[in-house]
Amino acid sequence: MSQFDYIKEIARFGLENDQESLMSKLNELIEHSKKTKKVNFAIQLQSILKESLAKQKTSGLTKFGSDAYHQRIEDKELSDIILEKLTSDYSLDNLVAEDKIIEQLHFFLKEHTSIKLLQQFDLPVSNKVLLHGPSGCGKTLASYVIAGELKKLMYVVNLGAIVSSKLGDTSKNLAKLFRRAASEECIIFIDEFDSIGKLRDYNQDHGEMKRVVNTILQLFDYLPQKSIVIAATNQKDMIDEALLRRFDLNIAFPLPDTDKIKDLINLTLKSGQFQFDKPRSVNAIVKKAVGLSYYSIQKTLITAIKRSIFEQDRENNKPIATLINTKLWSDLVDDEKIALNK
Repeated sequence: MSQFDYIKEIARFGLENDQESLMSKLNELIEHSKKTKKVNFAIQLQSILKESLAKQKTSGLTKFGSDAYHQRIEDKELSDIILEKLTSDYSLDNLVAEDKIIEQLHFFLKEHTSIKLLQQFDLPVSNKVLLHGPSGCGKTLASYVIAGELKKLMYVVNLGAIVSSKLGDTSKNLAKLFRRAASEECIIFIDEFDSIGKLRDYNQDHGEMKRVVNTILQLFDYLPQKSIVIAATNQKDMIDEALLRRFDLNIAFPLPDTDKIKDLINLTLKSGQFQFDKPRSVNAIVKKAVGLSYYSIQKTLITAIKRSIFEQDRENNKPIATLINTKLWSDLVDDEKIALNK
């Protein structure tokens, strides 16, 4: 059967309210998707199916204080904590970074694709990663790459909802999140992880703050090896030293140098649809862009491409390879540096 045949059968069983056949056909579609290399689609279907079954167990009237009651409350609270639940198609080929960073990520991924081999020798699997460096230098993209390469579901966390003004609630929220990660063998991505470190600045009892840090340390220690925590921060120095030591992998993402800026340009223009009207001017712009992040540089280049297209469209000129106005890109880089006080 093709994917469309499965979808038609699922729609028919759903309309006929034939739950048993519907579930059976959904599971068949999941297996079919895995075999046809639509792994992300299969992961999303499995997650939807699991959530639906959990809701069925807690639907209708639930007795106050029962397991079903607490499960329903926890699901609602988790929905406030989790910003997004996603799968990724990104791979290492989508990441422009220093060779050392690519190598570190490669061996991290290798550990997770070789878990059984490592277990034969009773060796632990690295599953706690700290990504740090200036904004816009690839930390979030690296988390998407890890999720894409390992074909794992990723929870993007709302740290503001976790870090409560009541420190006791912060510990509880973290525990709920890690329990979910353990049960689903997924990835937790926590951006602005330094917010947890900033708890020390709150005008709260020191013992309460210490309890939150101890909770995180315990959750890290008991995290199953097939689950992964990725934390990202622009302010590594704000994080408690005991927490820093718990990360298996600590990767710094610096601002790009001229070579990496050129790599970023090549990646952005790899489709071959666009080329510069004055290629000899590009090196000067690359040197001028040093000090900006990958994100800022790519943003200015894409903006230049769009505006160049609009200019040529007005002239009713539709070349096979659209020309990028190099002077326009140079001006946009200047504007970006001024806006960021670079």
